[in-house]
Amino acid sequence: MKERVLTAIIALLIFVPIVIFGGWFFQLIIYLLASLSLLELLKMRNISFLSWPSMISMLSLWIILYDSSMLQVPFLENFIKIEWFTLGLFLLLGYMVLKKNTFTFEAVGFMVTAIIYVGMGFYYFIVAREAGLEYLLYALVVIWATDTGAYFVGRSMGKIKLWPDISPKKTVEGSLGGVLLACIAAAIFQLIYPFTAYSIFQIILVTVIASIVGQIGDLVESAIKRRYDVKDSGKILPGHGGILDRFDSLIFMLPVLYFIGFFT
Repeated sequence: MKERVLTAIIALLIFVPIVIFGGWFFQLIIYLLASLSLLELLKMRNISFLSWPSMISMLSLWIILYDSSMLQVPFLENFIKIEWFTLGLFLLLGYMVLKKNTFTFEAVGFMVTAIIYVGMGFYYFIVAREAGLEYLLYALVVIWATDTGAYFVGRSMGKIKLWPDISPKKTVEGSLGGVLLACIAAAIFQLIYPFTAYSIFQIILVTVIASIVGQIGDLVESAIKRRYDVKDSGKILPGHGGILDRFDSLIFMLPVLYFIGFFT
């Protein structure tokens, strides 16, 4: 527990200033976090980092993350992202043929899903930051409050298992505690750093949705880990596991906040 708390404090002291600073350095860190998350997923599937599929996947991920407002790469502007991504898909399928099905269609499907899952999630980190610092800070506060509320309420009051086949330790009481603390934290955030376009009622409504979706994102990653029989996605963060273990809720929640029009 002490190791987990210490890692969280150090991570906050490093990551929050980067979020506040924004700009090219923030985007560079997002590229790094997304790349590490994708590598963690590929490792679960026993796909070598130093292989053509991994290289193609990494390039496809970077294309999804590409933002011309920070850095313009002329040849990338010739086609839209989906066209570049389709090229990456065809290269993976072609590699499947060259390897005579030792690299399988299922592996291609896994890699494409992993690229979209990680790429789109972290892409909306960039979109949220460009929409305004308050949107990304709000998302961070909601996720941290949800995790904290779920942990402490679950430990003290949790009895009914939420989804034991996927995450045996999570409880319904903990989940509700996470939503409740997220709403309290969001209300305080609105008082300190208000969204002028939204009422407190609207913020609470969005927070309920965001907190629930964030918890679903956590369960999604738990399901992936259970499928591939791993405890953590990595070991880079002592007490927390890998990068994907720490950002699984956020990369699920941020696209949903965008889709419901919270930030554009």
